[in-house]
Amino acid sequence: MKIATYNINGINNRIERLLEWLTETEPDAVCLQELKSETNKFPIKAIEKAGYGALWQGQKAWNGVAILSKDSVPLLIRRSLPGDLADKQARYIEAAINGLILASIYVPNGNPQPGPKFDYKLAWFERLNAHAKELLETGLPVALAGDYNVVPTSIDIYKTTSWDDNALLQPESRRAFSDLVKQGWTDALRKSHPNESIYTYWDYKRNRWSRNAGLRIDHLLLSPVLAAGLKDANVDKDYRGRGGASDHAPTWVEFDWEPSITI
Repeated sequence: MKIATYNINGINNRIERLLEWLTETEPDAVCLQELKSETNKFPIKAIEKAGYGALWQGQKAWNGVAILSKDSVPLLIRRSLPGDLADKQARYIEAAINGLILASIYVPNGNPQPGPKFDYKLAWFERLNAHAKELLETGLPVALAGDYNVVPTSIDIYKTTSWDDNALLQPESRRAFSDLVKQGWTDALRKSHPNESIYTYWDYKRNRWSRNAGLRIDHLLLSPVLAAGLKDANVDKDYRGRGGASDHAPTWVEFDWEPSITI
C-alpha cells in the first residue's frame, strides 16, 4: 500500500499539478494540507474523475485538509482534533480506508515566536499528542500524515543560521514532535533514510529550490502494525520543480499490509 502526504498550497490554483501527480504515481491514499479553499469550493468532480474519492474540511483563504482514496470514498471518523471545541481552524481530518485509520494533519506554523501564534502551535501539539496516544493504544493500523511544521533535527535542514529564530526549529517544537514519535510511532521517511539530508519543502524566496535549500517538515508516522511492513519512503522531489508547483513536494511511504473491510 502506498500513502502520500502533500501540502498543495492552494488546491484550486494547483489542481492540474495535483491531477498530474495522481495520474503519474497512483498512490492508494493521499493526505492534503493547506487547501486554501472553502468547503463548498473543493474540486471534488475533478478528483473523482481521476479515480479518487475524498473527504475534506475547508476554510476560506487558509488551512484546509483532505483525505483521498483510490477507487473508494474514505469513511469519516472526525473532522477536527479533539480537546478544544472553540478551535475552528481546519487542520485535522481522520478517516478509515479499508480498515486503516488515516489522519491528515496541518500543525500550526507558530510564527512569529514568541507570541500567541507560537502558544497556539504548542497547545495544538499537546492535543495532537494526546489523541495520537489514544489511537496508538488501540493497536489498530494507523498513519498520521501531514505538514507538521517542525524540522526535527539539524540533518533536516540545509546548512544555515537564517532559520534559527523560526518557530519550526525551536526546542519546544522539536520536543513536541520527538515526544509524539517516542510514543511508538515510526517516522517512515527518516527510518528509510537514516543518515540522509532529505527535504520536503523549499521556500519560494531566495532561490531556495535551485540551491536545494530545503527543510523536512512533512512527515508520515506509522503505528507498529504498519511499520512492521515498511518497504520504502521517499519524496517526489521533481514535482516541486514543475511550473506552478507548491512549495512542498509529495512525500510517500510504501508498506506491506493486507487491507480488511472493517476496523
